[in-house]
Amino acid sequence: MIEIDGVHKSFGALRVLRGVSLKVAPGEVAVVLGPSGSGKSTLLRTINHLEKVDAGTVAVDGELVGYRRSGDVLHELPEREILRQRTKIGFVFQNFNLFPHLTVRENVAEAPLSAQRRPKAEVAETVNRLLLRVGLSDKADAYPGTLSGGQRQRVAIARALALDPKVVLFDEPTSALDPELVGEVLDVMRDLAKSGTTMVVVTHEIGFAREAADTVVFLDEGLVVEQGPPDQVIDHPQHERTRAFISRVL
Repeated sequence: MIEIDGVHKSFGALRVLRGVSLKVAPGEVAVVLGPSGSGKSTLLRTINHLEKVDAGTVAVDGELVGYRRSGDVLHELPEREILRQRTKIGFVFQNFNLFPHLTVRENVAEAPLSAQRRPKAEVAETVNRLLLRVGLSDKADAYPGTLSGGQRQRVAIARALALDPKVVLFDEPTSALDPELVGEVLDVMRDLAKSGTTMVVVTHEIGFAREAADTVVFLDEGLVVEQGPPDQVIDHPQHERTRAFISRVL
């Protein structure tokens, strides 16, 4: 479902990604671990072309993201085509990114109505179903400012799912939450994982990685240092850098 092949990304002289390759099969959950500054969030943002790659390619469901290939040359797609591709790639941000002037219901409905132009009745049914799924049916007419951080992040997850994406990306979805609110968000993510949603999750929640991930990727200094099943990478890491990181976060 996701194929990242030799991706490089620099910001000026800073090399953030240095030839990252990763495959995620349909229905798999990949958890990306690593220290701050290792390139985790940048990698996630290349998957939906929020960051343009300097070299390499990203494909989702067999389609190159952000580019079309002409022989050996890649040409960047027009913005409207990139926006179309993004409707297939849900993204849950660290800081929610909800529209403060819209209700919960309106936040979740906005993209299906404006980007996909789906019928209002169909979208309304989708919104009701998703709010029930994330446990927020009673908050449909509330505004984000009246919600807890955990509730806002659950709204953000419902919003990402409203587009019926092929994959959902999570960029440290619990790092901005008070500790007592983390569990309610992870519960929703566990439910998604069990339902067969293809997910790439950047997180420091080792318990979630051990329980829900099919594959764990340890990234450091823009390189994939180690990847494999959770019981291998978390419990029996082969690389000294991975062992040092895991020992600090456990």
